Amino acid sequence: MEDRVMGYLGPAGTHSEAAARWLEAHVRRADGAWRLQPFADIDEVLHAVETGEVASGFVPVENSLEGAIHVTLDTLARSEALVVAREVIWPVHNELMARCDAGAVRRIYSHAQPISQCRAYLAAHFPQAELVEVASTARAAKLVAAAPPEEGLAAICTARAGELYGLSPLAHEIQDSMANCTRFFEVVRRGTPPAAPQEKLLIICQLDGSRAGSLVNVLQEFAVRGINMTRIESRPARTRLGDYIFFFDLETAAGEACIEAALAAVRAKCSWLKNLGAFPVLQA
Repeated sequence: MEDRVMGYLGPAGTHSEAAARWLEAHVRRADGAWRLQPFADIDEVLHAVETGEVASGFVPVENSLEGAIHVTLDTLARSEALVVAREVIWPVHNELMARCDAGAVRRIYSHAQPISQCRAYLAAHFPQAELVEVASTARAAKLVAAAPPEEGLAAICTARAGELYGLSPLAHEIQDSMANCTRFFEVVRRGTPPAAPQEKLLIICQLDGSRAGSLVNVLQEFAVRGINMTRIESRPARTRLGDYIFFFDLETAAGEACIEAALAAVRAKCSWLKNLGAFPVLQA
């Protein structure tokens, strides 16, 4: 196992890389600095953790404007090997970068999420520009850098991606909401010693959708013990139509005894329950 390697959703220059670099710099491990290794997609990152190719993986789980990252949730639900070690809340800063002047921009490249996050700005300032979705913000910057300036291409990307590919900024902070942020999980193999402080707990369970009140009965087990739920998300169970898996983010302030009692009660009301661990929450 590469015990000092953290995989992340690449390539270099993406928001994922920026957040991973921040985590590596601000969380000093007992064994020193870690190396970051890019992967092409989220599945590859998490598979590398499962197989031991890397010690941990850093993946997005939710954006405040666009919602859940379903591939991350689905993989965590199916895997028996993975748990969450840390959560990082990363403020998203979208830049408009190019090799031409703003008045010459005719086509704007980016990942689908940044395009959506900047839609009002683009409509107001570049209504004539064609919007082109590509695999990542770094890919957008690379495409713009490779084209002659007279083609009028621009990219919505990170400032680092612009620097990597020699682009100049046309506009800073073009996201429609300054509250735009993305939650990331650092994921490790089950059995890895947990990090402190353990502020939040993630559990996944499947309820019997044919029984009225199944979800309410589960939520009551948390409520009566004073356990605050900060997020709930549902995903198809992929068994039959109408079956759903539920993801619960729970604060741990109520104490270990209350948490354990609630989980035991909920487990009795579910088809299955998986505890993905308690972990700290870091604000970048």
